[in-house]
Amino acid sequence: MSKPQKLKIHLIGIGGIGLSALAQYYLSKKHIVSGSDLVNSEIIGLLKKKKAKVCIGKHKAKNVPLGADLVIYSPAVNRNNPELEKAFKLKIKTKTYPQALGDLTREFFTIAVSGTHGKSTTSAMTSLVLVKAGLDPTVIIGTKLKEFDNSNFRKGKSKYLVIEADEYKRSFLNYNPEILVLTNIEKDHLDYYKGLRDISNAFRDYIKRVNRGGFLIVNKDDENISTILKNEKLKKQFKTKKYSIKQPEAEKIKEILKVPGNHNVSNALAALECARVLGLKDREIFQSLSEFKGSWRRFEVFKLKNIILISDYAHHPTEIQKTLKAAREKYPDRKIRCIFQPHQHLRTFYLFDDFVKVIKNAPVDEMILCEVYDVPGRENKKILLKSTSEEIYTKINEKKITYRKNLKQAADYIKKTSKKNDVIIVMGAGDIYNLFLDLKKYLEKIN
Repeated sequence: MSKPQKLKIHLIGIGGIGLSALAQYYLSKKHIVSGSDLVNSEIIGLLKKKKAKVCIGKHKAKNVPLGADLVIYSPAVNRNNPELEKAFKLKIKTKTYPQALGDLTREFFTIAVSGTHGKSTTSAMTSLVLVKAGLDPTVIIGTKLKEFDNSNFRKGKSKYLVIEADEYKRSFLNYNPEILVLTNIEKDHLDYYKGLRDISNAFRDYIKRVNRGGFLIVNKDDENISTILKNEKLKKQFKTKKYSIKQPEAEKIKEILKVPGNHNVSNALAALECARVLGLKDREIFQSLSEFKGSWRRFEVFKLKNIILISDYAHHPTEIQKTLKAAREKYPDRKIRCIFQPHQHLRTFYLFDDFVKVIKNAPVDEMILCEVYDVPGRENKKILLKSTSEEIYTKINEKKITYRKNLKQAADYIKKTSKKNDVIIVMGAGDIYNLFLDLKKYLEKIN
């Protein structure tokens, strides 16, 4: 029997949460993996340990290795990227990340977790339930898990693949799942989508890609999902399972979960239904869910001597609302301070009123707003000045809301004013994670 072909694969934007997991999959297959990214990160450090060659800094044509067989790039990468242009010029095979991941979904029995919110936690819960049940899945998801050696990838030996399926630029239309888990549908990515109807149409098209005889597992509590499912033609292709926070299991799950909030109960219910479809028994599913300790940057709690520090990825108004509500429920008698950095000027612009409402009514003692994280390649310069954190701060005009122009100012402010028993939440999807690392290091020293 001939050995599998060893390929040279180059990934542009290799530090991204999706591409980095895919890179690890190729490394596990003994392919030669290289990549590039604008900035260094913990994930890139992990890739280097696994023998990937990564170039950091401005993208350059010379980063593409000689003899490359395949170049994979993020949907956010522009067509005039010098590395991508070189691949086109040399007629190297190119694929977007969703296209490459889509190829894998056709090789495995794929479980795809989708939705505007809750994808990472639900896919993490589902993955760990399957692992502990001995189903040995391969996993490519959008968060790191301690159980996977702080990685967003797990190599399995079975037919099962668990993926997190993103809706941005209709990426999920490249996938062919046997089981599709759908958590919710809401307005987001309005730099691409034209509104809720456009988003709903994309999800409707995606649902049609469930393999015949497969399963659709949906959140019964979500109105936008219910609207889509009124289409009778869809129901003949697959079986539909529904879960709800109002069903009997919900209270039991709330009692055993270590992660707070009704949104996490809902995520766990989705994982429960998925595991049931695969034939697992409730007893072993509940046991696994009770052992779930959370994932990277999803209400990730660090208990220091006198202060609780929490890292969270929330960046959509609904996510912020649910996360801060969960924080207040978990710490009812503590002073809660949240440092929030909005992600992308366009998102801030289109959802401005929602951000104002959620931040104004946040059940915390103080909200510290940092300036919006500018997403490279996904902004519109004409509206940058109309979509700032300072504008949100000015609009709300309340004492519990403060504004700091940059992350250093916010970090200095917290260091000077933090007190015993504070709960400090560092929230956002941009480079605010660096602020979290700085604060953690500082607070560990003084505590």
